[in-house]
Amino acid sequence: MSPINAQRMLQSTEMNVFFDARYIRTDFHDGISRYSTELAKALYRHLKVTFLICDPAQIQFLPKKAAYLQIHRPDSIKEPFTAKVLNKYQPDVVFSPLQTMGSAGRNYKLILTLHDMIYYRHRTPPRQLSPVLKLGWRAFHLSYGPQRLALNGADIVATVSQTVQREFQQHKLTKRPIIVIPNAPQRFHTHKVTHKNTIKNIVYMGSFMPYKNVETLIKAMEWLPGKTLHLLSKIDPQRRHELTALIPSGSDVRFYGGVTDDEYEALLADNALLATASKDEGYGIPIAEALSMGVPAVVSDIPIFHEVAASGAVYANVKSPKSFAEGILSLDTPDKRQEVIKQGSQHIASFTWDRSARTLLAAIKSLA
Repeated sequence: MSPINAQRMLQSTEMNVFFDARYIRTDFHDGISRYSTELAKALYRHLKVTFLICDPAQIQFLPKKAAYLQIHRPDSIKEPFTAKVLNKYQPDVVFSPLQTMGSAGRNYKLILTLHDMIYYRHRTPPRQLSPVLKLGWRAFHLSYGPQRLALNGADIVATVSQTVQREFQQHKLTKRPIIVIPNAPQRFHTHKVTHKNTIKNIVYMGSFMPYKNVETLIKAMEWLPGKTLHLLSKIDPQRRHELTALIPSGSDVRFYGGVTDDEYEALLADNALLATASKDEGYGIPIAEALSMGVPAVVSDIPIFHEVAASGAVYANVKSPKSFAEGILSLDTPDKRQEVIKQGSQHIASFTWDRSARTLLAAIKSLA
């Protein structure tokens, strides 16, 4: 749909609302891509919005027949001036699942999202960034000033968990109201989950940034003979070489370099548990996905994971590979495994994309 047609469609509705879908990946979803895709679909069932894209390949991930408007990429030098681009289409409210959208000079209400404060504690920039962007990324996270400036450019700031909301308030990161629009699991249903007396497979889904602490999971394999660690996400050759050097002799550790949703579900369903030794998170969507399937999890003993999993996970010392190995082995006891699965399934049922979409819809209506 051309920008003009998109504008005409919106002029016939009660509210002109734009949803920033430019962070949707067209190969394999990462956390922000999954958040954008699922929240967009859920919101569209309640409100016909126009989606902002930067690549025609993103259209396939949008609700069918949805209106869209193609603009620049979020990493473009035009991003600080996005408000001037959008003003001519006269939106009432714009929602972005990140906080980088330029707000100066806007003539509309704006909701920006910050998922966590991880990069203030772990300042290594993502490897895929260009050298120039890495330099800017480091400069941005040297103090809270730039972040406060960005967030105060919105009318409402959203985040994904109560744990992170408390951190924002503690550090006085914004003067704007802070709302929680949680992540939620996909509702997997294609593959039947099977468990034998002894769990065979350990599944890790997530990036390989240093704070994700995948090293601890790999080192834990020293005490887990007969089990296989599956590392599912995309990984660059240098990082893979670093982690491969840590694999204990005789251990079975497999790198996948990215998997489809169906492959991900199939691995979780096959006599498996999910494991993450992350030192820091904003939510922990792979944990939620595992629990919703009836798959147990062994996770770091950090506050956010207690919010996501409650009694539906086994908690381990983030600094101790042996602690993770012991947690994994504890789930070889069928009675304990079934109790953890039961608690996890009950708890995660309260997190749904529809519930999150309704929270976003209420915020949009309060502004419009």
